Amino acid sequence: MLLPLLTENLSMVDVVTVAVDSNSPAYARDLFKTWDTISGCDTREAVLKRDGTNVVTDSSCAATSGHWVSPYDNVATNLASDLDIDHLVPLKEAWLSGARDWTAAKREAFANDLTRPQLVAVTDNLNESKGDKDVANWVPPLASFVCEYVRAWVTVKHYYGLTVDSAEKTALQGYLNNSC
Repeated sequence: MLLPLLTENLSMVDVVTVAVDSNSPAYARDLFKTWDTISGCDTREAVLKRDGTNVVTDSSCAATSGHWVSPYDNVATNLASDLDIDHLVPLKEAWLSGARDWTAAKREAFANDLTRPQLVAVTDNLNESKGDKDVANWVPPLASFVCEYVRAWVTVKHYYGLTVDSAEKTALQGYLNNSC
C-alpha cells in the first residue's frame, strides 16, 4: 500500500471530526453493495489478484491458484478460500462514523474501493475476530504491520470524511506519536 507520510497522517488525525458513534438509523450490511464487477472481475477477485503472487484465474475470474501472505498475521496460503477481503475500516464502523448519511452510491464506492488502502486479503479467521472493531479495540497481531494499518485507517477515514470517536482518536494519536 502506498500511504501518506507520518506527518501527513498526524495532520489528518488532527482535522478528522471527533463525534460519538451513532447507529441511528440502525446499520444493516446490505446497505453497502459489495463485490462490484470491475474490468470483468468482482472486487473480491480483483483484490485476490492484486494481493497475491502467481495468481491464476478461471474464465469467471475466480482465483484457482496462487500464493498469498496475510499482512495482519504473516500467515501464508495457496488457497484463496482461506482468505477474506477485509474492509480495513469495517462497514459498520463507517456507518457509525457517518456513512449512514451517504447516498447508496457512495456506500457502494466505499465498499468496493480499490484506490485507497480499504480492501486487503487477510486470513479469514482473523478477519472474523476483528469484526467491526475500530483501532481503539483492535489492531493486527503482527506488530510490524500495525503502523501501516493505523496509517491506512487514518487515510481512509480522512478521505471519506468519516468521524472518529474520542477513544479511537486517542489510539490513533498514540500509535502515530509513539510507535510509528
